[in-house]
Formats: sequence, C-alpha cells, structure tokens
Amino acid sequence: MARKRKLEERENHERWLVSYADFITLLLALFVVMYAVSQLNEGKYQRVAGSLVSAFGAQSDRSILITPESAPSPPVQESPEEDWPIKKARRLAEAQRRQQEAMEVIARDVVAAFQPFSSLIENGQVRVIPSSRGLAVEINARVLFAPGQAVLEQNSARVLEAVAQVLKDNDYPIQVEGHTDSIPIVTDKFPSNWELSAVRASSVVRLLIGSGVEAARLTAVGYGENRPVDSNDTEEGRTRNRRVTIMILSNPGHNPSDNLEDASQETESASADSERTACLFRREKLA
Repeated sequence: MARKRKLEERENHERWLVSYADFITLLLALFVVMYAVSQLNEGKYQRVAGSLVSAFGAQSDRSILITPESAPSPPVQESPEEDWPIKKARRLAEAQRRQQEAMEVIARDVVAAFQPFSSLIENGQVRVIPSSRGLAVEINARVLFAPGQAVLEQNSARVLEAVAQVLKDNDYPIQVEGHTDSIPIVTDKFPSNWELSAVRASSVVRLLIGSGVEAARLTAVGYGENRPVDSNDTEEGRTRNRRVTIMILSNPGHNPSDNLEDASQETESASADSERTACLFRREKLA
C-alpha cells in the first residue's frame, strides 16, 4: 500500500499584516495620547495617567502625576486696541489718587498755619473744604474787610500771609473768588455787588503775590451774590455768604464756568465740612 505523501504546508505570505496591524494600533494610541495631552483639562490628564499606570504595570505605591502646568501653553497676546482703555483708566485713577493725597497734605498744612488764629476756625469764620475742584479755603468777609469796603484791614494781612506760606511751596493754580450777600450796594466806587466781589478778590490776589505766591498761578473772580452757601433771608445766612474763597485747583484744566454743581454740593455739605475742619485743627493742635 503506497504511503501517502504528506502535503507540504503552504508558506503564508500575509504574516506581515499582523505586525502592520500592531504598528497601526500603537500609532493610533500615540495620537490619542498626544491629543489628550494637548487639551488643558485636569480630568483628562488624570485619566491618561491612570491608563499609563495600568499599561506599564506600575506598582501600587507609585504614581504618575501629570498636571496642566507641565504642558506648554501658547503665549497670550494682548490686543493693543482692547488694552488701551484699561491702561488709560488706570492712569487716570492713579493721577486722581495722587491729586487727592496732595490736597490732603495741603489741607493739613493750611490748618496747621491757622493755629495762631484758632478762634477763627472754631467760630466757623475760616473753613477748609475739600471739593471735586480741589481744596477751598473759605474766609469770612468780616475777617478781611470793613462793611462795603474792598481794602484789606491790617489784621487780615496776617491771616492771608499764613495761607500764602503754604501755597507758595506748590505749583497748583489758585482761583480767588469774591462773594457777597443779596443786599444791593450802590456807591460811586461799587455800582453793584459784582464790582465789590471782584475788587475784594483782586485785593486778596495782590496780597498773595506780595507774600511770595507766583502771579501766573492766580486768578481773581467776582461772583457777586450768585453763589450763596446759605440763605439770604436771615442775617446769619447773609453773613455766611459774604466771603472770599481761595480755591486750590487740583486739575489745572478745570473750567471755572462749570462749577455750578460743585457750588451746590459745597453748600449742602458746609456744616459737615466745618466740623471736619474743626476736628482736623484739634488734631493738629494736639500734635
């Protein structure tokens, strides 16, 4: 009986497909890992870390920590158009803060300069009032002038010289404002309250210049009876309205014609400002 010849096994020429499939699988896994790493999501990082630990058979007491900080982040480019308003607002806020601090320093210096005239502040005849325009040093007219006159009295020069010693050391513009009550004045020298208030302001300006304040910083303005801080229906209110205000302007570009709202705000807060001035004076006196 003839022996059957064993059939020779055919050589498999497609075995390379197995290696190719393994390579493609690993390559796909690599891209999946790279995609996961590129996403700044801490949860995905933790899942990828756990998968790597399991795949490489890491011991239970070891851990692989992958954090978003380890992945490079693209630089953030700021848009010049969007950043400019923010920078401008910051610069404006910083400038306002410096101006406010400077006005507070001047206010303390003015109050300290009035220590020899403490009764004027305690009686409300001199007030140091902060406002949106800057700092106002308000002096009642009877401290400086005789009724219906615009010539400074001898004793009033000492009061103004005390203010001038503080103002001459800075470069803020100064506006001297003359104010009257509502009672009309008709004389050969002053046909109306306009002239009286303007000349009184000019008299104060001349004395400040003579005390060392630079003339280019000074402006004299007469408002007449049009900027009252109290009612003109009572003698006390009329006395309060007859005054000269030395306004130290914190903003050199401030327009004096835009101060109607500021004047009304100062009128409403006059009592509180007077009390703050007295408290500030007492603190300076104790110091």
